[in-house]
Amino acid sequence: MSTSSPTITADVAAHVLSHFGRGGYPAGDWTESLITLIDRADMANRAKLANAFPEYGAAVLLAKYDEQGITTLTAIASGQVAA
Repeated sequence: MSTSSPTITADVAAHVLSHFGRGGYPAGDWTESLITLIDRADMANRAKLANAFPEYGAAVLLAKYDEQGITTLTAIASGQVAA
């Protein structure tokens, strides 16, 4: 089991930003449904989804719970920082 944080790619950051109405660009239907599920899930199911899709799980958690999450995702999406 790895204890490192997942790498959030520019595409993942852009998809999550779009979901939250903060820029980026939309994901495809299936991926948008996944982001919506992670966003709406209770803690136990969010953890299961994040385990299966770690990049999207980490990006949604940044957007929802980190004060600088949107700023971080914007920087990742624009290629200014790797996460």
